[in-house]
Amino acid sequence: MNTNELLKRLTVQLKQLEQAVLTHDANLPKREQKLLQDVDRFNSELFIQSGAKLAPCIEQIGKSISQLEKLIKGKMSTSTIALSCERIQNRFSAVRRALSTTSLGVKSAANQKAFRIATAKKRRNKFHDESGFNWIAAGVMHNSHQLYEELNKHLNWVSTFEQKILNLQFKLDSCHSADKIQMQNEILLVHRRLGKCRQAISYIEDRIQAFERPFSQTYKSFNR
Repeated sequence: MNTNELLKRLTVQLKQLEQAVLTHDANLPKREQKLLQDVDRFNSELFIQSGAKLAPCIEQIGKSISQLEKLIKGKMSTSTIALSCERIQNRFSAVRRALSTTSLGVKSAANQKAFRIATAKKRRNKFHDESGFNWIAAGVMHNSHQLYEELNKHLNWVSTFEQKILNLQFKLDSCHSADKIQMQNEILLVHRRLGKCRQAISYIEDRIQAFERPFSQTYKSFNR
């Protein structure tokens, strides 16, 4: 096969592959695009590409064919031209393989995402159990709305405890000396509850930040 026929055949192959790739990219559901948006589907020596869409590969193969044409016109050695042709054919094969394995890539990405979520949930549960606040229902830790409800509940308790301390302090100032020790112990007990409640508020606020941070990062990533 002479070089003109070789270049013509490669160009025809590229056009055919381009049509298949355009159809593939146009039919990609948004969910699959999102799952694969940061996935490198090829060896970096073949393509610079990430995500579900394969159109960037067509452009890169086209550039390789143009480079091959320059090598031929420059009368480069047969081995150099053969190596360039082999690289182009490897790229063709890689894209064809990718066209037929997108669903497998999506399944793998979905499994990895599920694993990451499960691992993060397990880590949150462990932290919750070791935090000393496991009297707060663990289920609350996985729901932003419930976290805010729990925070509001504890803020109300703080106000209640603070008012109770003021009332008890007022009574202490005017109570009989025989009752002062009991009153002081009661005030001390409410102070302890108030301190524990404030610690819980800090803990819940940390959980809210940890819960919402992944969604914030995802939003930024989606809009960049």
